[in-house]
Amino acid sequence: MNIGETLFRNPSLQKSIRKKMLLTMLVKNQPCRRSRVSPQQMRRRRRRRNIRCLKMHLRNNKRTKRVKRRKMLLRMKKVPRNHQFLPKRKMKQNKVMMKRYQREDDIPTPPAPFDHRIVSAKRVGISNYYNVNEDEILGGGRFGQVHKCEEKATGLKLAAKIIKAQGPKQKDEVKNEINVMNQLNHVNLIQLYDAFESKNDIVLVMEYVEGGELFDRIIDENYNLTEMDTISFIKQICKGIQYMHQMYILHLDLKPENILCVNREANQIKIIDFGLARRYKPREKLRVNFGTPEFLAPEVVNYEFVSFPTDMWSLGVIAYMLLTGLSPFLGDDDNETLNNILACNWDFEDEEFRDVSDEAKDFISKLLIKEKCWRLSATAALKHPWLTDHKLHCRLQKKAKGDCVSQAPLAQ
Repeated sequence: MNIGETLFRNPSLQKSIRKKMLLTMLVKNQPCRRSRVSPQQMRRRRRRRNIRCLKMHLRNNKRTKRVKRRKMLLRMKKVPRNHQFLPKRKMKQNKVMMKRYQREDDIPTPPAPFDHRIVSAKRVGISNYYNVNEDEILGGGRFGQVHKCEEKATGLKLAAKIIKAQGPKQKDEVKNEINVMNQLNHVNLIQLYDAFESKNDIVLVMEYVEGGELFDRIIDENYNLTEMDTISFIKQICKGIQYMHQMYILHLDLKPENILCVNREANQIKIIDFGLARRYKPREKLRVNFGTPEFLAPEVVNYEFVSFPTDMWSLGVIAYMLLTGLSPFLGDDDNETLNNILACNWDFEDEEFRDVSDEAKDFISKLLIKEKCWRLSATAALKHPWLTDHKLHCRLQKKAKGDCVSQAPLAQ
């Protein structure tokens, strides 16, 4: 006999108390009855529960995306919170502000007019495939001369770099340049199209650009080189250096003479002359004793190990020259120049840097550091505020337009 039956048979207990005690004891002592559920039913219930949870998750996701999309559209259209659109005049002002960033300098550099190819020197005459215009010289230097040429089969305009290489050592250096260029495929790096080898020289047929050297714009008194122009140039050079360093290649001869403008109007550039470039192997310590004195890093002058920061030092010198037209370490002779580099003897000339932004000075200060481990990398340089701050760029552009208006001759 259980407890419930005992309570019901005892007449001395009050009816209300009996009910309360009965219910309490039943709840505490009686086991609950569970319905038997088959495994198939359990799987169905679990599946329904999972589907219900998934639908709820998707519904919440859609709601979140809807809210985010609405906020984004409101920001783009400059719509206030009460959903009243701005007047047309205000919208027009906003469009003008946005167009300030859509400058010609922001147009991407055009790629080479041919696909990247792996080139090896052919032991035949270049005249079999190309018409070389010996009267039209595009440039020259220690290596030889660059002539304009045209491919006979396609009519494609190219540049032929004729390098005097008589001994095996000189030919190996030129073949090293070919191997380096075969690995580089970037819009800011000049592309190799073909190569020919003869007894006394090697000819490299490359992409043709007609804008001239960046150095010509620095020394041209009639060309107004603004800080925004410098930002555009430095950003493209940084991208080219970043790609080279990702491919473990050091240029080791960066200077304005080795940077060509795509055309004479816009500011797109391409890095050229990989004759001194080297493949960087971290386990093999690399030393070099060549380059242009003004742009040499301290570790090159001291004949110490070189690495990626060596190119970044040269970038700092180029930025200094573009902003001021002056070379930071140039002395009366090469010895004085090299001593200035070793002493890291440079400063911001008050007169020349009077109108230069603090961000530009900070950028240069983080590159022209004697200890190479403290210099900015190419990736870090591309993230520097001088190259990324849109408000600064808008201010500099407005300032440049004001200077152009003030320098323009008055109409009579």
